[in-house]
Order: sequence, then structure tokens, then C-alpha cells
Amino acid sequence: MIIAIDGPAGSGKSTISKLVAKDLDLIYLDTGAMYRLVTLKALKMGILDENLENLDKINELLDNLEIDIREDGFYLDGVDVSEEIRKPIVSENVSKIAAIKEVRIKMVDLQRAFSKAKNVILDGRDIGTVVFPNADLKVFLVADARERANRRYKELTEKGENVSLEEIYQNILMRDKIDSTREEAPLKKAEDAVEVDTTSKNIDEVKEKILNLYKNL
Repeated sequence: MIIAIDGPAGSGKSTISKLVAKDLDLIYLDTGAMYRLVTLKALKMGILDENLENLDKINELLDNLEIDIREDGFYLDGVDVSEEIRKPIVSENVSKIAAIKEVRIKMVDLQRAFSKAKNVILDGRDIGTVVFPNADLKVFLVADARERANRRYKELTEKGENVSLEEIYQNILMRDKIDSTREEAPLKKAEDAVEVDTTSKNIDEVKEKILNLYKNL
């Protein structure tokens, strides 16, 4: 069983996927966190200060990439970086890293290997279109950009981050543009995906909508 949850930044993909995974006893794979781990690695290597078209640097990063997704968090080079990958500096750069062909090939291979012969729910930008085009259920979450910014602002401020709501909003608009216009696996709704607008819905309403879709397969 493969359930694909796609959508733009802040549409609620991760939160909803975790809840659905718990209710249906599925394994949850946060593919967005995988790209955040690569982005953090790029920051630590100083690659983002250089030309991202330098394939030697990108290949060096990927060749030395050690990521691990465990029940207790996300690990980079053996260190738990679960909080670090959610920081604004990573959010501001993740779409740039995710647009690189070599990075996407590596991540898609890892996602498919992880999900092989398992009952999995995955969320991302291209799960239903590229990673698992034959997924049993495809959902495309959308939400107003202002609402998505408000959600992310609340999430970060509750963690004690000193952030600007307007900067988060502008970052979301930028990520939407990069994600939807990139050459490699752009963000788009699969033809057979069910679109769910989460703008005016609470978490439980969205979860129940997806559970009902699952029941009617």
C-alpha cells in the first residue's frame, strides 16, 4: 500500500501524513525532511555560497551523504539534527537544492528503496507524479499562501524562533515559484490525485477526508 500526499510548503502534508499513518498503521516517510538534510549538509559544506551548477561539489556532497531516518528523529552524519533542519536558513534554501537533478535522482532512489514491500505514506512535491506514479491513493493538499505562512509562523514561534511573518510569507511564495517551475520533477497535481483545500479546514477534518478516500479505494 502506497499513499502519496503532495502539495506546496505549509499545506499540512507532514502533520496530516503522520496522523493518517498512525490511524492506518502505515510507515510514514517525510521526504521533505530528506531534502532538508541534504540542504543542511550543503550549508555545512559551504556549497550554497558557490555556484550550485558546480556538479563536482554536488557529487561530493551526495557521495559523502550519510542520512538516517529513525523513530526518534532525523540524523545527518550520525548526529540528530531534527530541530536544525527546521530552521529558517534551511527553509530558505531547500527548494534550490531540491531543484538539482542529481539530488532528486539520489533522493528518489532512496525513497523507493525505503518503501519497497512496505505499507507506506509519503509526502512531498512529486510523490504521486514521479516517485510513485502508481500509488494506491494520491492526495494533493493546497492552502492559501497567507494561511500557510501563519501556520509556519505559529510553529516556529512556539519553538522560540525569532522570525518575521512577512519574511515567512515571502519565503513561501518564493518556494512555490521555484518548486512549480523547476525543470526536474516540478510541483504539480497528478491527474488522478484528489485535491483537498486545507485553508478553512482543521487537522481532524482533513484527516477524516483522507481516511474516507482510503476506505473507498
